[in-house]
Amino acid sequence: MQTVWYDAPSHTAGAALAAHLDVRATGVRATGVQAAGVPAIDVRATGVRVRAEDLTVVAAAARELGLSEGTARTLSVQIEAADPPAIQAFWDLMAGAPIIPVRRLAELRPLRNRIHVDVVRPRDEVLRARGKREPSGPFGVMLADDEGNEVDLVPGDPLPGTTDWYALFSPMVHYPNAPRRLVTTAAELADAAGIPLQLDVRPEGLTIAGRKDTWETDPAFLVLAQQIEGAAKDLGLRADPAPLRFVQFGIDALDVPAVRAFWTGFLGYERDSRPDVTDIYDPRDLNPVLFFQQLREPRPQRNRIRFELAGRNRCLVTDPEGNEALAGT
Repeated sequence: MQTVWYDAPSHTAGAALAAHLDVRATGVRATGVQAAGVPAIDVRATGVRVRAEDLTVVAAAARELGLSEGTARTLSVQIEAADPPAIQAFWDLMAGAPIIPVRRLAELRPLRNRIHVDVVRPRDEVLRARGKREPSGPFGVMLADDEGNEVDLVPGDPLPGTTDWYALFSPMVHYPNAPRRLVTTAAELADAAGIPLQLDVRPEGLTIAGRKDTWETDPAFLVLAQQIEGAAKDLGLRADPAPLRFVQFGIDALDVPAVRAFWTGFLGYERDSRPDVTDIYDPRDLNPVLFFQQLREPRPQRNRIRFELAGRNRCLVTDPEGNEALAGT
C-alpha cells in the first residue's frame, strides 16, 4: 500500500479529491476491470491523505484539482512479543481491528513498559472484548496480555445532545455505505464552523471525528455534530457505533517536560494549550495523541512497545529516558 499527502486549503478542497476518486473508482468497477483497490482517503482541514495500491490515478486527479503534494509522515506503534500470534489476537480483540502489529521479541523483557495504550470504544463493544476478563488498575479499566503489555480499555457513551455520535475522548460517528455526498456536506459544514474534522473515507463507510475533548472545549462543536447527523438522516443513513475507536499512547517519564519536548519536536506535534493537560497532538490530525505521566522510579528496561515513523533509511532513535522510535527520511 502506497501513501501520499496533498496540501489543501480546506476540508472542502480535500473532499473534492475524494469525490473525484469515487467517480473514477465507480467507473472502473462498472467496466469489470478492477473489483478491488478503492483507495482509503483521510480528509483533513489542511489536506488529504490517500492510501492505495497504485497512486497513478490519484496523482492525475490531484493535478486536475490543483492540489500539490506535501509531506506527512505516519506514526505507528508495534509490540514485540515472545509469542506474536497469541499477543496479536489479544490486541486485535481489544482494539476491534488489527491496528497494532506484533513482532517477535529477541529477548525477554519482564518488567513493566513505560509506554502504554488507551483504547476507547462504545460501552457494548468494550464489554464484548473484555469477556470474562476482570479489569484492574486505578480506573478499573486495565487489561494485560500474557506478556504484561497493558491496555486501558475504556467504555464510552453516546454524546449528549446527539442521536448518532459517541464521546470516546474524541467525538465520533460512523455511517456505513455513506455516499460521497455526505463527505462533501460534512466538509462544507466544518469549514463554515471553522472546526477541524477528521473524515475517514473507506469502502465500508465514513467515520467522522473531532479532536480529543472537542465537545467540551468548543461549544460550537455540538451544533456541527447535529448538522452532520441531520444531513445523514436526510440521506436515509443510520449510524453504526461498532467500528468506532479512539487510540492514544501514554509515556511514563521521570522528567516529563524533557521527554515531552523531545517527542513534540521529533514528531512535529503541538502542545495542548490547557495548563493541566500533558497531551501533544498532530496538527494535521493524522497520527495519535501522546500524553505523559509522572514516573516515580526509574524503569531501565527497554520497552516492548515502540513507535515507528514511516520512511526510508530508518534508524533507531531514543528520547532522554530511552524510549525508542524507528525513524526514516
